[in-house]
Amino acid sequence: MLWTMGAAALSETSPAAALDLYVDRKTQQIFAEPGPGRVRLGSFVQVDEQSGESQTAKSPVATPATGTATVTAAPTAPSTPAAKPAAKKWYDRIALRGYMQMRYNQDVGGDAGLLRAPGDRFIGDNQGFGIRRARVVLSGDITDQVSFYLQPDFGSTPSGSSTSNFAQLRDAYADIYFDKDREYRVRAGQSKVPYGWENLQSSQNRIAPDRADALNSGVRDERDMGLFFYYTPRPIQERFQYLVKSGLKGSGDYGIVGLGFYNGQGANRAERNNSLHTVLHLTYPFKFANGQYLEVGADAYTGRFKVAAPSSISFNGQNFTPVDTAPKDGSLDQRVAVHVIYYPQPFGLQAEWTTGRGPQLDLGKRQIATRSLRGGYVQAMYKIDHGTIGTLKPYVKWQTYRGASKFDTNAPRMLVNETEVGVEWQPSSAVELAVAYANMRRTNVSEAPYRRVMGDLLRLQLQVNY
Repeated sequence: MLWTMGAAALSETSPAAALDLYVDRKTQQIFAEPGPGRVRLGSFVQVDEQSGESQTAKSPVATPATGTATVTAAPTAPSTPAAKPAAKKWYDRIALRGYMQMRYNQDVGGDAGLLRAPGDRFIGDNQGFGIRRARVVLSGDITDQVSFYLQPDFGSTPSGSSTSNFAQLRDAYADIYFDKDREYRVRAGQSKVPYGWENLQSSQNRIAPDRADALNSGVRDERDMGLFFYYTPRPIQERFQYLVKSGLKGSGDYGIVGLGFYNGQGANRAERNNSLHTVLHLTYPFKFANGQYLEVGADAYTGRFKVAAPSSISFNGQNFTPVDTAPKDGSLDQRVAVHVIYYPQPFGLQAEWTTGRGPQLDLGKRQIATRSLRGGYVQAMYKIDHGTIGTLKPYVKWQTYRGASKFDTNAPRMLVNETEVGVEWQPSSAVELAVAYANMRRTNVSEAPYRRVMGDLLRLQLQVNY
């Protein structure tokens, strides 16, 4: 292979400076500085051939003791004009990828068969193997200023259906850039709402099986229809890309500043009022001198949300239908959140907390009214890279939530206390296996009278990336 290295050409009287190169063991990318998971290739010296006499003959090749390799640049005839790069074909601008997750949950204690969780429909009685996600992503550049992203999910189950594995749209949007460095862009269509760091992190990258309820209850399915403005400086774009591709479980590039306007009723749900939600997103990934990454930020949204039509409830021996006290355009729906991510290099810590107010069922008053909410989670993890067996990521996650499940009928109050201990094993880039033990105390918000259930689960997930 012919390499072209260095900023200055070699001369017969001036020795060349050697450049150390490193390769990332997982992504196979080449870097000019050391970092986590990078292996040193050696020191490389540029050799220029400007005359008929070989410059290589004049420059001694380093011996193995120095660990330096001499690399030759391809000679170019001065009189030959540089060839123009061939224009990319349309199919060179489009990428196809995806992943599939297969789940299995086993009761191991308590009333686990009565448990229900918004994040995993395979929790509960009469369960077996199931496809949690089966996604295909089609993305690419239409022009230098416009890109697109289309992602259906073939593992969905419509509400109330006894049949699984329906196709449902997850993402369908276009990014429109306003400068050549792609620092400023507008995202138009159905996409993730930039509220909550874990909400933005892809399920393909997340260690724990499910997102925390406190953050996810604000934007179920993490997506909505709207317009979102993002600003990401060029150096930070590269930083966000590295945090994902290196296996550090980054959330992706949603700007260091994001501002959006969206319907507010959730993904694939019809708008029910004439009031848009507004969201503000701030985050910054710091890089320390030792290569450690730390990301901190805050998010907030405000709007009005219309709950689904109330239905009859049987409580304390009486049947009643709660009264929705909200005005015509819906209940006030407001939240703020903060996040801190200390990336696993090898030890990592991840934490988020949210507080706010929104529509919530009050069983005592038999009505749905605006009530306060709060909750969050803390997750500790450790990244172990082993050349023979692959990568292991043991973790422990604790979460709590006291607030409404606004997307469910009657917007019932949700009480969650949950601890989960597990490990993710990635023997190759194509396969991941996660095993976890979870102690759950949570409200069954899927049906009245909204009992609180306690149980223990053994959880397994096989993920195939393609």
